[in-house]
Amino acid sequence: MMAASGAGRLRRAASALLLRSPRLPARELSAPARLYHKKVVDHYENPRNVGSLDKTSKNVGTGLVGAPACGDVMKLQIQVDEKGKIVDARFKTFGCGSAIASSSLATEWVKGKTVEEALTIKNTDIAKELCLPPVKLHCSMLAEDAIKAALADYKLKQEPKKEDTEKQ
Repeated sequence: MMAASGAGRLRRAASALLLRSPRLPARELSAPARLYHKKVVDHYENPRNVGSLDKTSKNVGTGLVGAPACGDVMKLQIQVDEKGKIVDARFKTFGCGSAIASSSLATEWVKGKTVEEALTIKNTDIAKELCLPPVKLHCSMLAEDAIKAALADYKLKQEPKKEDTEKQ
């Protein structure tokens, strides 16, 4: 499901049915529903920083990554100021609750960091913070890959273009 503000009500309704329905005691819930930690549910129901930045802007880096095995696709964008500090981050994710939660957390964590500091964010830290079960670790790996891809795109945009150097 695409993480977007318009889908918030649907997510909350689905979460209520799957995770908190009084008619479905926890022991009767399916295994995947019981594996979501409350932090994952919080980021899924209330995703932070959903949206897009201007990908053509020189100070915006875009990372687009996917996991063919499960079909998750994650786009993460960062906006960097003139001092090299990440001032904004946005994401759009098509995937499970853990993928959406990992994207949401990643955008929170990169904000306020320098480009170099953001490179130190590891999938293991994301997984630990969200209490992801082993079967969902690929979601935190995608988030780390998306951060690295966005930073690489930003750095590439900072290099002088070939035609610019030829004019000088």
